[in-house]
Amino acid sequence: MERTYTPFTRWTEKSKQIEYTRSTPLLADDGTLLAKGWARHNVFEYDRTKVKSGIMSRKEWDFYQISDGKCMVQLSFANIKVAGYISCKFVDLRTGALEEDMQLFIGDKIAPPPKGDVPNRFKHKIGKAEFDFNTMETERTLSFYSEHNGKPMVCEFKMDIPEGLENMTTVLPFDEDKSRYFMTTKQNCMPCEGKFVCGDKNYTFSKEDTFAVLDWGRVNTVHNMVWYWGSGSSYITDEKGEKHIFGFEITWAIGNESNATETCIFYDGKVHKFGAVDVETFPKPDKYMEPWHIISEDGRFNLTMEPFHDHHSDMNIGIARMHSHQVHGIWSGDVTLDDGTKLEIKDMYAFCEYVENRW
Repeated sequence: MERTYTPFTRWTEKSKQIEYTRSTPLLADDGTLLAKGWARHNVFEYDRTKVKSGIMSRKEWDFYQISDGKCMVQLSFANIKVAGYISCKFVDLRTGALEEDMQLFIGDKIAPPPKGDVPNRFKHKIGKAEFDFNTMETERTLSFYSEHNGKPMVCEFKMDIPEGLENMTTVLPFDEDKSRYFMTTKQNCMPCEGKFVCGDKNYTFSKEDTFAVLDWGRVNTVHNMVWYWGSGSSYITDEKGEKHIFGFEITWAIGNESNATETCIFYDGKVHKFGAVDVETFPKPDKYMEPWHIISEDGRFNLTMEPFHDHHSDMNIGIARMHSHQVHGIWSGDVTLDDGTKLEIKDMYAFCEYVENRW
């Protein structure tokens, strides 16, 4: 998939940033998209029976990524109309070594919860794997048990949901079809602890330096897609010596952004919304390990990532392909809150990925 790319050209007209604050149906009975915008919590009512799409257009996933900047675990469930999987992946970001277990299923019998940011429990067994994703008012617990190359694989995590924690939920339409859309909830700033065990690998994560991010999606997409997704969470200290939880969410290049962009700062659990972002230098094909300078159209997000690891994956089965460069690095620069307060960010661990999909 080739793409002609010139940074910042899509900024000719700024997004309206339409915010939804009340419960809103996502789809009409005929599958037409009714809502286009963003919210601080998922107020969009999703009914999978109203999705009108081709055989591979409707996709649903719950994806958790947990990292302390040295190692990471990705726990994910995903399905489309014909098949799906549960997956656990452990990556040592210092060496690139990984362990991964994936269990596939055929059909459309496993339906994940219609919202990801309210109490719910998603528990199932697929092949050799058993998993339990449990969201409560003040914490989430994740567990995964399987057998990988004859060895038990165990993941157990617990993450905090700080009081009043907001998220970035967006619904982005596709101009090609009024029934196609991309709805996701991105929730980070969740301090996390837990463990990954597989054979002689036994790694422990601590809340002192570990955060989890949830990427929750219920989408009905076009076949060929490109996106960027960047996310980070960290503790920072202000001028008074007080500790705060800081994070950011930046996703772009998906669908029509005229009603909203999937971009915000999180500070002490609250969303500070800003506009579209872009990267100054297109990383494809050989600049992934060079600095990424990412800036927003309003100047409120101005950070540079110095990469130290490119987690590259390419799953290609002909009709479907997911080609991803998830680049991890150290970020520095400045961001501006809604009240004009500027925060200096120095040596923060976070990631940004560039993905080309055919699915």
